Amino acid sequence: MFRPDYDADLFYHWTEIPVRFRDLDPLNHVNNALFNTYLEEARIQFLGEVGQMQSEFSDGKTFVLVKCTIEYLKQIKFPATVLVGTGVKETGNTSITAIQGIFNKETKELVCVGETKGVWFDIKNQRPTRLPEIADLDDMMVG
Repeated sequence: MFRPDYDADLFYHWTEIPVRFRDLDPLNHVNNALFNTYLEEARIQFLGEVGQMQSEFSDGKTFVLVKCTIEYLKQIKFPATVLVGTGVKETGNTSITAIQGIFNKETKELVCVGETKGVWFDIKNQRPTRLPEIADLDDMMVG
C-alpha cells in the first residue's frame, strides 16, 4: 500500500484533528476504530469543499462507502494532534477512490494509510448515479 513521507503538497486537502482522551482504549493508545473516524471526518470536510458536489448534495445525492482498507503503521498516543491528507486516486463513472494518510502533526510520522471507494448515490431513486463534473479534479489526484 501507499506509504508516503510527509509533504504538505502531496495531498489536495488537509484536516487537523486533535486526539481526545476518550479516543484511547485500555492500552492507552487511540483505538483502531477511531482511525477510521479520523479518515471519515477528513473525507467529509474534503467533499464539503468541492463545489460541484455541494450543489448535488442539496439535490439528494451523496456518497455511499463501498470499500475501506486501512493499514495501521504506528500508535497514536495522547496528547497528540493528527494531520489527515486526502486526495483522489481514481474515478469511475459513478465512483471515486480516495487515498489518505494520517500523520502525527508534531513528528510528521506517517501513522496510517487508508483507501476508500465511494459510489455517488441518488437517494430518491436508490441507485448509483453519474459523478458530477469536477473542475479541479486533476489537482486532487495523488500518485
